[in-house]
Amino acid sequence: MTAAAPDARLLSTAIKTPPHRLSQTAVRDLCRDLFADSAPGLFERLAPVYLNAGVETRYACAPIGWYRRPHGWAERAALFDRFALDLLEDAAWAALDQAGLGAADVDQIVCVTTTGVSTPSLEARLAERMAFRADVRRTPLFGLGCAGGALGLARAADLARARPGETVLLLAVELCTLTFRPQVAAKETIVASALFGDAAGAAVIRAGDAQGGDAQGGGAQGAALGPAGEHRWPESLDVMGWEVADDGLGVIFSQAIPTLIDRDLPPALDGFLQRAGLARADIAHWLLHPGGAKVLAAYERAFDLPSVALAETRSVLRRMGNCSSVGVLAVLDRARADGASGCSLIAALGPGFTAGFQLIDL
Repeated sequence: MTAAAPDARLLSTAIKTPPHRLSQTAVRDLCRDLFADSAPGLFERLAPVYLNAGVETRYACAPIGWYRRPHGWAERAALFDRFALDLLEDAAWAALDQAGLGAADVDQIVCVTTTGVSTPSLEARLAERMAFRADVRRTPLFGLGCAGGALGLARAADLARARPGETVLLLAVELCTLTFRPQVAAKETIVASALFGDAAGAAVIRAGDAQGGDAQGGGAQGAALGPAGEHRWPESLDVMGWEVADDGLGVIFSQAIPTLIDRDLPPALDGFLQRAGLARADIAHWLLHPGGAKVLAAYERAFDLPSVALAETRSVLRRMGNCSSVGVLAVLDRARADGASGCSLIAALGPGFTAGFQLIDL
């Protein structure tokens, strides 16, 4: 008989942001300067998004003046490598220190990003700085978008369960602001400027101990990561993603996303919970991706939630904006800091069009 896999445990989380803190007012004024002449009617029609997005501040890897000028692929890629590695290193050390571990203790690394392309991949470059062991196993994940935090956590937990006693380091970094193209006066450019920010996150996961024992029997301690799942809707590839242009990545997101949440997300979530032997009433904390005010309102309608249920999500959105895959990890980090306990759902939506689910007993 095959022994049951030990619980995967979340030992620590850490979130780091770049140095430039931008107010929503400053971003609005920048975009008014850029687009008021080239697209006056469009900008004035969309200007209320800066008040209604639910974002007060966000962090950027470049000073606000950088966003006034066009930039090409080579410059964006160089900045992505530089700032992504700086943020990942800070987040990784913070998570490892919190768990009482060092770089040499890491056996596997899962690294999530969607806002930049780097080969060798980011965790390989990071290994040169942090002196991870030469035999560390690496799993870079690209293209999951905002769902990457939930799905990356699920993949890291799977890897931990497969090798009890090994330490898995989850990393996520998104430099969303580097994709801003000031020469493109389009609705997507303006809406994205009101929502997105930069950040990195890290988490340490382990299952069992070095002898293969269960975490509850003297091995790793921490919040138990339960079942995970995902749901991809057919014929939805155009809902969210990137348009690859000569001068960078152009964001694609459909205005139908709140409608899709209202109509299609509840049955997908209920199916996942049913397979896990749970129902919505069993969820004590809803740790949902801070996609924007309209997305949060759609979550509340779809799941019949009071606004207080998304307090952590709204707090992250207000302070950091939408940081793509890092966003839901920041919500998890905030819930842990607030002392949340009980059965919790981590969920996010991303390109595909895909929902990622992860249960955790905080």
